Amino acid sequence: MTGTWTLTISCTRAEAEAMTGEVPALSGIEPAPTFVASEPDESRPDDWLITAYFEGKPDMATVALIHSLVPSAARRAPQLEKLPDEDWVTMSQSALAPVHAGRFFVHTSAFAGTAPEGTTPIRIDAGQAFGTGGHDTTSGCLSQLDRLHRYGQRFRRIADIGTGTGILAFAAQHLWPHARIIASDIDPVSVAFAQDYAAINGLRTGRAAGQITLVTASGTDHPLIRRRAPYDLIIANILAGPLIELAPAIDALIADGGSVILAGLLGRQQDAVVAAYRAHGFRLDSASGSVDWPTLHLVRRARRGHQRPVRASGRTSQPPGDFGTW
Repeated sequence: MTGTWTLTISCTRAEAEAMTGEVPALSGIEPAPTFVASEPDESRPDDWLITAYFEGKPDMATVALIHSLVPSAARRAPQLEKLPDEDWVTMSQSALAPVHAGRFFVHTSAFAGTAPEGTTPIRIDAGQAFGTGGHDTTSGCLSQLDRLHRYGQRFRRIADIGTGTGILAFAAQHLWPHARIIASDIDPVSVAFAQDYAAINGLRTGRAAGQITLVTASGTDHPLIRRRAPYDLIIANILAGPLIELAPAIDALIADGGSVILAGLLGRQQDAVVAAYRAHGFRLDSASGSVDWPTLHLVRRARRGHQRPVRASGRTSQPPGDFGTW
């Protein structure tokens, strides 16, 4: 049967992120389906849905393969249905309401209105990379960046680890247009999306001051990321586990007095994340955002004598797609 078909599977947040990244096991499916992750109920932050869109009805072997890649759904049947003959891409874009966070107004291409006066518009469409601004983790980071700028903070070297669509790096370039910014993601698909969205938003990419450098890297494990250190601002909107793993690597890259913005963690994970960074000489300056999805601003205390950064690999066990920029 022709037309657009959807396959919807209940899953965890981590599974949803993994499925919207690069999945080698699905590389043989032609034409490739498009995966969209969603959080139906914000009060249940680990209950997600992954929806695969197909041009034509997928065979049962394809359905079984995708189902097998979502372990938490092993005992729940996936839902396969044919969509009405409508432009589902346009429909899905129009369903995403614009987000106003700090001075930033994030919208999709379906937004036909005018950005509120005094805001900085950023266009991000729903796709395979996370970071549309609609999730508390991203909007919390946007608000925190705006807050730091309003309080007079000036940053010259900035790193965005787990950039997704690039939205936080874009915001940083708007706020500190002369900074040297590097944005990395473990997923090359996300890096490609970020490159496209930079162009759409009229932002410059490259390696010079005032430009965003985009690289594919596991955590901070990239020679260019290390070579540009020390940073006075590092942003990491990923998951609690990788954030904890990256504490020594981020410590090795941050300057004395430098700021770190962390998000992607659940409220119940905040103490563990803060403890990991305190062990490396950071202090918690503020916790903002929502109760369920806090955004942390930490500052690196001045090092004394032999207390220099510990060399760290910068790698994370975070699998492809587990970036937290939503």
